Amino acid sequence: MKRIFTSCFGLGLLPGAPGTFGSLPSAVIFAGALYWGTPLVSLSVILAGLVLAGAAICIAFSPAIITLTGKNDPAEIVVDELAGQAATYLIILGLVPAEAIKNHIWLFAAGGFILFRLFDIFKPWPVRQLERLPAGAGILADDLMAGLYAGLLTAGAAVILHIKGG
Repeated sequence: MKRIFTSCFGLGLLPGAPGTFGSLPSAVIFAGALYWGTPLVSLSVILAGLVLAGAAICIAFSPAIITLTGKNDPAEIVVDELAGQAATYLIILGLVPAEAIKNHIWLFAAGGFILFRLFDIFKPWPVRQLERLPAGAGILADDLMAGLYAGLLTAGAAVILHIKGG
């Protein structure tokens, strides 16, 4: 059961790019909820729930997967990407005007997704350093920091590009 939850119901077991697969549920929820008109407050609660649930699962269950695989950060653990990607979108919702987000759903969904993956892959300071925390905390912390960077950069780009509600 721990393997099912840490792999986001098997997404982390898919070949190729497990971290990308683990980020997809948050992106799909963000874009889909906006597209279907979910109130931003409700979407914020959903995303916060994903961050908290992903964090709790990662910290609680990752040590068992580490022991099982013998790896410090098994690629199959992608619940951290779920949490980090959700954090990206939560930050965007908090910093970008609602009408701008609603009128440019795909731009924010894709931009947040791409930037999160880049920060997660290339791990600029202090993302890589956070990986060194023990077990689940290290697996999780780098993704939350990558999510923070991606959210701030996406929101900042919206300001620089003058993306408005109209």
